[in-house]
Amino acid sequence: MLLACSFIVLVCLSLVAVQVWQTMHSRAVQLRQAERASANLANAVAQHAYDTLKEADTVLVGLVDRMEHGDASDVELAHLRDFLVLRTGELPQLQDIFIFDAAGRWRLNLQPTPLANQDSSAREYFRYHRDHADRGAHIGPPIRSKASGKWVVTVSRRLNRADGGFAGVVLAAIDMQYFLQFYQRFDIGRAGAIFVASDTGVVLMRRPFEEMALGRDISKLPLFSHYLPKAANDTIVLTSGQDGVTRINSYRRMQQYPLVVSAALAQDEVLAEWRADAYLRGAVVGVLLLGLGWLGGRLLKQIRLRIEAEAELLLARHSLEKLNHTLEEMAMQDGLTGLANRRRFDAALSEEFSRASREGGALALVMIDVDHFKLYNDSYGHAAGDECLRAIGRAVGKGPRRPGDVVARYGGEEMVLLLPGTDMQGALLVAEKVRGAVEGLRLSHAGNAGGVVTVSAGVEAFDPVTRDRCPLELIEAADRAMYRAKEEGRNRVCACGGAVARTG
Repeated sequence: MLLACSFIVLVCLSLVAVQVWQTMHSRAVQLRQAERASANLANAVAQHAYDTLKEADTVLVGLVDRMEHGDASDVELAHLRDFLVLRTGELPQLQDIFIFDAAGRWRLNLQPTPLANQDSSAREYFRYHRDHADRGAHIGPPIRSKASGKWVVTVSRRLNRADGGFAGVVLAAIDMQYFLQFYQRFDIGRAGAIFVASDTGVVLMRRPFEEMALGRDISKLPLFSHYLPKAANDTIVLTSGQDGVTRINSYRRMQQYPLVVSAALAQDEVLAEWRADAYLRGAVVGVLLLGLGWLGGRLLKQIRLRIEAEAELLLARHSLEKLNHTLEEMAMQDGLTGLANRRRFDAALSEEFSRASREGGALALVMIDVDHFKLYNDSYGHAAGDECLRAIGRAVGKGPRRPGDVVARYGGEEMVLLLPGTDMQGALLVAEKVRGAVEGLRLSHAGNAGGVVTVSAGVEAFDPVTRDRCPLELIEAADRAMYRAKEEGRNRVCACGGAVARTG
């Protein structure tokens, strides 16, 4: 009898020990998955913020060059305004573009009825550029636009006179709703949070949106005072000093702009399903312990239920891992053409260049540009232009077939083909095949020779790749060859150095 009682006690203790271990292990697995999801979300937010700001900053760089080296008369500004109205139609994030003179007076804006006699000399961005000679982009705190009354994030650059003195400011106002609409796509729960702040700790935008939070100084919070000085990118668990919620927080300091992005998931919400499952498991084990002496016949049924519950947990884990993989692929894909994006291309170029340098192999690059694409957009509209790029992207993507080949959208209407282990002749054959495929689409283009859409391609190959060369040289050489193809009449393939040229 004592032996039987000891056996029952041992079985009960063993069941309790297994249940505790399995519950804690499941909790650790759930938290690790949440950390990966939070990190992927932070990467997506950072990439979106960079793309949005870069597009606006590119417009400002062109304005600075035009104002400092071109005609800045009122008549010319009127023509420039018409151009910018068309340009901003392609960039939904742009609320407005402004040009201010050295006194802060408005010289240009894109309102339906241009506003005049406005003074922005007291604005933070104006005072910053007036007092700093820095020519880089400046991202200011969120403000309400005087023109539209909406909350905007400002990106600005300084204008200089010929002698280097302060001549004014060019500014792009980015609609806050553009960011918030993007953030609303993510399921972060009721207590989750996404924010973008300056690297000095000033909140620029936040989900959930709170006007009182905009412009708030959070530099004293642990994220800025303790964690950021140690690591530019990390995933940490923090208990908020504002609402007391413990969150799994992934943050990233952007290298290109002085910004910090953060994506946080509430730990309680992440563990909600695990907690419910743990309660269920505890109840099952309790029933087993109470009925172990006289319900031996039901023991196998309870074990079967546990196996089914474990299978459900593994299925949930697999689904979450699949979602994480999908998010990683989306971060490397161009949203318009479906090709690899610039970020994926840069990574592949660096990797393949290093491999070819180590192994003494060849590496070729084909740079492709759509002929007279701006005229195409002006003639047929930007929606047609987007559809044209999609069709070209499909045609270009059908060219390379090897696993190591990369087809990417380089920017605007430019696309690139990265061909590892390919010499110049092989790259020229691929480029010519792509050129012919695009011409064979027979997409109407009244402003182009032949009346159809065509492309020009430049080819360069390092055979072999040596350690004294760098990836940028390969890009620049292919780019020069592409411009040579443009100069020689377009719709052709040219090799760098003029050794070989193929014409459609």
